Amino acid sequence: MNGSLSRRSFLRQSFAFSALAGLGSLPSLAKPQVKNADGFQWFMVGDWGAEDPTAQGSVAKAMQAYVREHSLKPDALLMLGDNWYGDLPGGVDDARWKTQFEDMYPKSVFDCTAYAIPGNHDYQRMPLTVNKLDAELAYAKRGHSRWTMPSRWYSFEFPAKNPLATVIALDSNVYHPQSQHSEGVNFTLTQEDQAEQLRWLKTELEKPRRTPYLIVMAHHPVYSNGPHGDHKVLIAEWEPLLREHKVHLYLAGHDHDMQHLEFESHPTSFVLSGGGGAGLYTLKIDEAQRGPYAAKVHGFSHLQIAQDKLTLLHMDETGRVIHGFTKAPDGAVKILS
Repeated sequence: MNGSLSRRSFLRQSFAFSALAGLGSLPSLAKPQVKNADGFQWFMVGDWGAEDPTAQGSVAKAMQAYVREHSLKPDALLMLGDNWYGDLPGGVDDARWKTQFEDMYPKSVFDCTAYAIPGNHDYQRMPLTVNKLDAELAYAKRGHSRWTMPSRWYSFEFPAKNPLATVIALDSNVYHPQSQHSEGVNFTLTQEDQAEQLRWLKTELEKPRRTPYLIVMAHHPVYSNGPHGDHKVLIAEWEPLLREHKVHLYLAGHDHDMQHLEFESHPTSFVLSGGGGAGLYTLKIDEAQRGPYAAKVHGFSHLQIAQDKLTLLHMDETGRVIHGFTKAPDGAVKILS
């Protein structure tokens, strides 16, 4: 979409619903503020562990420059899956842990916990003798790194004192027709694991919540304008729970692009940050048809959470803000430009 007129026209079509501030109202546009002194700062990146780290390096350098330029103190990293493409021959001791995680996102800049979840490529055995997901779980258990993956699915509140956000981290590698790889190996949870996780998710969502925000993170998007499209299994099993429990954000990767999708009467904002370093995908649905934002671009995301609102900004690989929005605890969304 080009120009403010087309953008406002799109917003009138897509955001006139009760989850926003007033039925039929047009959210006002505002300039994004990079830093909210009252909140905490999270950075997220998905689909980052490419075999060729050139693009990953560009995104990571932009993240570092962005943090320094705005004098930010990151409170957490969210690693949204597909952490390792290709071979990880050394498993938990492989050199890529240092070059593509520890050094790529250095502790000198990101001195914080890195909450990780598995993507479909993490389920691949490459080489066949190495289980990459087991290596990721084992690397976290060593306790010497910021890398945090206590299990395939888990939850946490943040910060520990007077928490503002409840986060449910899931393993979205459930059966899906497109998860069948060409070599005939289906990299997914077993049916038993899938059912166990769903029971656990329902239990977590039904617990009394003491935070103003509820966030779910998983590798696969429920809805996507990219080539993988909408995920029928997650729509059937997870989407009704997101709606019922009024989840504020669903964070994902998998499609190698940056997206933000809103749907009429839906309490959840669907955010995709899959531009961390793997080769980009061409979008199948234009943001003018379903948005408000979708772009084929490398990048990362900055999530700020304060008592009165959360702010999510998408950045490209130069660190330039390309899209943003705010969301209040009551679900009101405001698009930033």
